[in-house]
Amino acid sequence: MARKKIREYDGKRLVTRHLKKRKGIKLGGAGTTDSSATAKAATAQVSSTKLKSASSPKSFYSALSEEHPWLLNTKLVVKPDMLFGKRGKNNLVLLNADYESAQQFIAERMGQEIDVSGIKGVLTTFLIEPFVPHEQEFYLCIQTVREGDRLSFGACGGIEIEENWDKVKSVVVPCGEPESASPIVREQHVYPLLADDGIPEHHKSTLADFITACFETYVELDMTLLEMNPLALDSSGLPTILDSRVELDSYASFKNAKVWGSDLEFPEPWGREKSEEERVVQAMDDKSGASLKLTVLNPHGRMWTMVAGGGASVIYADQVVQLGYGDELGNYAEYSGNPKEQETYLYARTLLDLVTHNADGGRRALLCGGGVANFSDIAATLGGLQQALTDFHGKLQMAKVKVFVRRGGPNYKAGLQLMRDLGNTLDIPIEVYGPDTNMTHIVSLGIRWIEEGY
Repeated sequence: MARKKIREYDGKRLVTRHLKKRKGIKLGGAGTTDSSATAKAATAQVSSTKLKSASSPKSFYSALSEEHPWLLNTKLVVKPDMLFGKRGKNNLVLLNADYESAQQFIAERMGQEIDVSGIKGVLTTFLIEPFVPHEQEFYLCIQTVREGDRLSFGACGGIEIEENWDKVKSVVVPCGEPESASPIVREQHVYPLLADDGIPEHHKSTLADFITACFETYVELDMTLLEMNPLALDSSGLPTILDSRVELDSYASFKNAKVWGSDLEFPEPWGREKSEEERVVQAMDDKSGASLKLTVLNPHGRMWTMVAGGGASVIYADQVVQLGYGDELGNYAEYSGNPKEQETYLYARTLLDLVTHNADGGRRALLCGGGVANFSDIAATLGGLQQALTDFHGKLQMAKVKVFVRRGGPNYKAGLQLMRDLGNTLDIPIEVYGPDTNMTHIVSLGIRWIEEGY
């Protein structure tokens, strides 16, 4: 499972579209632009990319109002859609505005760098929705946990939810609960959440139906988080999603391409943008049957990893941190699934470009580790690394990089000998170890190499 956040704009469109398919479910206020089964969420997106692609901001907003006529005759809410919370507490929400004021609010903040909870980032995407008057705010959250799916609900939603967390009730729907057993979920799990004097009795049936439908949608769409804070009831007593957060299991994308929609994106977390090297590896991963991952943590780090296997990659990173070198860890990297030699070569080249960048006279270590492979040809995968090291041998020498290899599995002896010979040929320090050596032993060796150079 890989939990990935999506924008509120995409989350609301996705949830609204599927809730409307549920029998008897009606959404109010900002829920939809009409009552049909194909209704779209009344929400509009403004991004720096879309503004730049238009001939002018005026033409963009004119086209946007043609697509969403309610923008011209409805009071509006405007807020950033950048995967961070507490927008209200940070004065980043405009309420009860007209379309002109909404445009001005966005223009004043688009491209601005702001600090949210100690993380700086640039505002590039905003959301515009109808303003919905309401009297009471609720909190709803469905989240995947080890025991199953946890449902939480409280009559105390809004920006003060953390101060009222003791008023939120939670139940866990055990793993394996049939999705079709809606009456069971409704009666055994949802109704107990509504046993609160703060919830009007005449609204409990509507809320129970809505929460049950949300749970069904959550399961159907392979969500890992669905949070509505606040959730409200409009003047007609219909559920209205005011603010929401959605996370999806990205590993389920192979079966959900149609239901999620082809235009769904998984943005980077707030304050982070993919580097060129990360984008290159992402493109390789998208086209490969193997797994190729790269995250740059510290471009100026002295400890770098190229690890075979997802589990092993985490173990190596943990060991570096445990030994006090977390600040020097340059990256998280993982390749697995028996990549082709050419794929390993291109992957290693991309990584080595980072490892050797801006040589400053200090030593650096590259840990090429992994467990004992079941089916990957070690000689073949190390062959790709060998080609990349050959291409970069001059830069490796200038950056004082020492390579530490620890691998095991099919044909590992030939692969290790290949690396040993390569070090002698290129005159770069390479140490190799097989499965008889503790997997993380090369971490301490890498640290020693770096420290002896001070």
